[in-house]
Amino acid sequence: MPCRGRREKLSAGQKAVNRAHAKIRAVGGQAMATLKSWRLLRGLRCSTTRITDLVKAVLALELATSA
Repeated sequence: MPCRGRREKLSAGQKAVNRAHAKIRAVGGQAMATLKSWRLLRGLRCSTTRITDLVKAVLALELATSA
């Protein structure tokens, strides 16, 4: 959870927590944007368990290549 408050009033530790939180959110957001751009996922007609496993695999690959 990010630390709230005016940026000028946050301690150095709180700023570091916010930076780390922002980095994690950015990577997740980029991975989700990649998934949304894949047309293959729009027309899938199979069980939700299979779709979930597919999305997890794609996200793992996306995160591994971006790190």
